[in-house]
Amino acid sequence: MQSLSDPTAILARQHARRDHRIMLALSVPSAAIVFLLLVLPMAWLLWQSFYDKGFTLGHYQRIFSDPAYLGTFWLTFRISLITTLLALLLGYPVAFAAAAAPPRWRLFILTLVLIPLWTSVLVRAYAWLILLQRSGVINKTLLGMGWIDQPLSLIHNELGTLIGTTHILLPFMILPMYATMQKIPRELLMAGSSLGGSPSHVFWRVFFPLSLPGVLAGTTLVFVLCLGFYITPELLGGGKTMMVSMLVSRNVELYNQWGAASAVSVVLLICVFAVFAVIGRILPIERIVAPR
Repeated sequence: MQSLSDPTAILARQHARRDHRIMLALSVPSAAIVFLLLVLPMAWLLWQSFYDKGFTLGHYQRIFSDPAYLGTFWLTFRISLITTLLALLLGYPVAFAAAAAPPRWRLFILTLVLIPLWTSVLVRAYAWLILLQRSGVINKTLLGMGWIDQPLSLIHNELGTLIGTTHILLPFMILPMYATMQKIPRELLMAGSSLGGSPSHVFWRVFFPLSLPGVLAGTTLVFVLCLGFYITPELLGGGKTMMVSMLVSRNVELYNQWGAASAVSVVLLICVFAVFAVIGRILPIERIVAPR
C-alpha cells in the first residue's frame, strides 16, 4: 500500500485533481447551452402551466375532465400505436433483407431507406396529399381498373394520417433493427442449420430473439416521435384528426391560451418520459438511441 507521503502518490493525486478541474472547465459551455436551450424553456413551460393571473390547477383539471381533451390524447396514443405496428410489420422484412443481402444490394436497400429520410417532411406530406386526393393517382388508377365505382376518401381522415405518419417514420424503425441484425453472428445461424434446423426454425429460434433489442429500440423511437407529430396529421388529417400537438397549436393560435397549451405540453412530456422509463427497465436508453 502506498504511503500518503509517497511523492509518487502525491503527484498522481495532483494530476487527477488537475484533470478533474480541466474536465469541469470544458463541460461548462455545454452545460450552459443545455441550461439555456432545454432547462430554462422547460422551467418556463412548467411555470406557465400553473400560472394564469395567479397559481391555478385549472388547466390540468380541464385536461383530465374535458372529454375533448381526453379524446385527443386517446386518439394520439391510438394512432401512435397503430403507426408503430404498421412500421414494424413493414420495416422488419426490409431490415432483414438489408442485413442478409450481399454488400452491393445492402447499399442499394439502405439508400432507398435513407433518401426519403433526407427529404423534407413537409414535401413528403404534400406528396401524399397529391397521391391520395379524390382526383389523385391512386383513385384514378383504381377507377380506371374498375375496382371502385367512386373515389375513395383517403385523406382528411385517420386513414390518411396513418399512411403519412407510417411512411415518414418507417426509416426510424428500419435503421435500429438493421443495426442490431447486422451484429448477429452468422455462425449461430450456420450452427442451427448444421444441427438439422429448417430455415424457418432457425429464424424463429435463433435470429428473431437476437433481433428483439433492435425491434424494441425501433418501436420506442417511432412511438415517441409519433406522439409529437404535427405537420403530417395537420395536412393529411385535414383538421379532423386532432392529435395532441395540434391541440397545443390551436390553444396558442386560435384561443391565445398559453397556460392551457403549456399544460398539454407538460402532460405529453410526462407521457414520453413514462414510455422511456418503462422501456428503460427492459432495454437501456443508450441501446435505444445508439443500438449495437
